[in-house]
Amino acid sequence: MLETITKGFRAARHRLQGYREIDEAILDEVLIDIRQSLLEADVEFGVVKHFISHVREKTLGEVVQLKAQSDAGETVQVTPQDHFIKICHDELEALMGPVDTDLVIKGKGISTIMMVGLQGSGKTTTAGKLAKLYLDKGYRPMLVAGDVYRPAAIDQLKVLGERLDIPVFSVQGMAPPQLCEQGYQWARKNGRNLVIFDTAGRLTIDQQLMDELSEIRRLQPPDNTLLVIDSMIGQDSVNTAKAFNEQVGIDGVVLTKLDGDARGGAAISVKMVTGAPIKFIGMGEGLDKLEEFRPEGMASRILGMGDIVGLMQDFEKVVDEEKAEQDAQKMLSGDFSLTDFLEQIKTLKKMGSLRDVMEKLPFFADAMADGANFDDKELHRIEAMIQSMTNQERLSPEIIDISRAKRIAKGCGRKAADVQDLLKRYGVMREMMGRIGQSPGLLSKLPGFSQMGQLARMKDMNVGDFFDELEAMPSQHQGGAAPAYFEERRTFDRKKRKNKNKTAKKARKKNRKRK
Repeated sequence: MLETITKGFRAARHRLQGYREIDEAILDEVLIDIRQSLLEADVEFGVVKHFISHVREKTLGEVVQLKAQSDAGETVQVTPQDHFIKICHDELEALMGPVDTDLVIKGKGISTIMMVGLQGSGKTTTAGKLAKLYLDKGYRPMLVAGDVYRPAAIDQLKVLGERLDIPVFSVQGMAPPQLCEQGYQWARKNGRNLVIFDTAGRLTIDQQLMDELSEIRRLQPPDNTLLVIDSMIGQDSVNTAKAFNEQVGIDGVVLTKLDGDARGGAAISVKMVTGAPIKFIGMGEGLDKLEEFRPEGMASRILGMGDIVGLMQDFEKVVDEEKAEQDAQKMLSGDFSLTDFLEQIKTLKKMGSLRDVMEKLPFFADAMADGANFDDKELHRIEAMIQSMTNQERLSPEIIDISRAKRIAKGCGRKAADVQDLLKRYGVMREMMGRIGQSPGLLSKLPGFSQMGQLARMKDMNVGDFFDELEAMPSQHQGGAAPAYFEERRTFDRKKRKNKNKTAKKARKKNRKRK
């Protein structure tokens, strides 16, 4: 997700690295990269012009103080690159927000939500997700199968209703406007306080569809009209939103399939084009995979800095707070067994796909942009190997020799080398977690964490206030020395290229002699 739109901001960060000031010439080069990635990501042209002009104006008009004294008497540094990223973050957030994700829900009586959108956008699934969301909040929802033209949609809604144990109202042969009105009356008689209308869609917008939706609104005016948009259709999603808003009127937008190959252009464009806020985003097929939209989180992900707040919200859904604290203490002490490791893997699997989780971690942003692949099957393989061990082996992995490794591998259909590789990675992780536990400041040296901290401090502050509260967090982004492991990696890459060039030169020389 978002690789297309992120690459321009990533290129901008790299281009600005090392500059002590941003003049007009370098700014023009940076903005060309960003403009190109925004257009490739299907951001609406007018929105791109608005964003670029605002970023340019604020960047050239801002006086940047690079050094100041912290309360501890230390000199802290913030580069022009950091200020530029903050400006971009604020402008992206302004384009997509502000957002109030609450729907109009009455204190007494029945509240209604009408789902509208094109065929295949995910209306039916989203109706089920909304029902699950409000069921968990203590409401008594029901679904109305208003898409009478697709029997499969009615069947799908009934399956969702059975999974949630809530009623689905459907009458064969009845027109959608009357069906929705009858569904509302049924809810009144049967003690339901939230009715969700799943309406019909089309492959393209036509007047018959709009007239039908307008008639539903006349007979049974909904408290909330939500437009469901497939994020993967790109520029057409903005045109769709504009048409529905002009002819039917919408109160909010739900973006679906953001966990797929969506470019992210719709998320940036739809609020400015329609004025209707994005209320929710769909991040998977599960009924619990509906997230409240957070502009600041989306802006951070677009800039390649992950979304730690969103990740923590996902984590809180699948784990007990007290147990999570105990597990964290054990992990950071470096004294955790393979049994504890297995529990963490199970928790991770509950949070969704491995790729989605990694995208929200700031220090994996560049790896994702470079095409790194995080395979969910790897978690299954690790889980199978650990489950093939005895309790004693899980608690004391050091007793696993080659004969035990062969037995474990045979029990889970792997090779002994795979088991040994797992034990090696487990040992490295245990050592790393122990070091972080002993020196929490190590987290600030991880790429992405330092900029996340700066954005949090710079938000809603002027430059003077920011420097008063900023703590020194040395990293390669703040003008300090790069962490040792980055320098080692660069040295290794240089040697590798040098050796490769030597080998190629020898091969060419040998071929010339043969000729």
